[in-house]
Amino acid sequence: MGSDLRQRAERTGLAMMAAAGILVTVADTLGWLDKVAPGGVTKLTLLILSVVTGTVLLEIGRLGLLDNVHSQLSKLDMEAIAQRLKRDHYSGVVRVHDRFPEELFTRYVETAAREVVILQTWIPNLHEFKHALKKAIVDRQVQVRILLLLPSSQVAGFRDEALAAAEGRPPEADVNLDVQHCLAGLAALYGSVRPEHRARLQVKVYNSLPSIAVYKADEHYLVSSFLHGRLAIQCTQTEIDGDDTVMGSEVQEELNTLWRIGAAIDLGDWQGSLSTIVM
Repeated sequence: MGSDLRQRAERTGLAMMAAAGILVTVADTLGWLDKVAPGGVTKLTLLILSVVTGTVLLEIGRLGLLDNVHSQLSKLDMEAIAQRLKRDHYSGVVRVHDRFPEELFTRYVETAAREVVILQTWIPNLHEFKHALKKAIVDRQVQVRILLLLPSSQVAGFRDEALAAAEGRPPEADVNLDVQHCLAGLAALYGSVRPEHRARLQVKVYNSLPSIAVYKADEHYLVSSFLHGRLAIQCTQTEIDGDDTVMGSEVQEELNTLWRIGAAIDLGDWQGSLSTIVM
């Protein structure tokens, strides 16, 4: 509104100046100027002012567009544009971490509003965010889904062999026991919440070659590989934002596939539940 009034005032003032220049020129030609103001403003100066003012008047419409630059820029959602460029050029990848960032994932779990999903052989760092998972389940009604490798699977033996050279790994440790220890920890979490919250913690086991390890909180993914001699959390982690991005959708499809073929574990009696699974 203020910009429109200013433009009208500028146009009116410039038009009056231009008209005055033309009138003075005519008056000078007819000899009236010397009678009105002898020795006054020279003809040349008035002509220059008239021409300059007329030119500015013609350009004022386009110059007025500059008044809208700030308002137009303010309408742009720069963050949304940046996110779109990331999606288009990097397929959803926002950064790469040297190893699993426990603090970052814990923050993601603490702010999750819909779901947390973990795909692992077992979760060696469960203790790092176990409390955050409990608060998400109880305080914000977040759905938590866990996918672990079937302890008795042949794949567990293969993975154990691949981890044989892992730094600091006890010689007596094996994947079968690690998975069972993880299930015991999840069962403890299950038992620590009130019965009405327990349905939001679901665990399944799969009997398949693990493809990737995934830690997901809402639209945030941390994805790594199962390399020889190292735990997945010790490997490079690719952070992806958005399940509608190229990489995000691929990871989500893998999660959906394994969840579909997995067998549910009753955390109220996880050992008895495991004994009945045939895959």
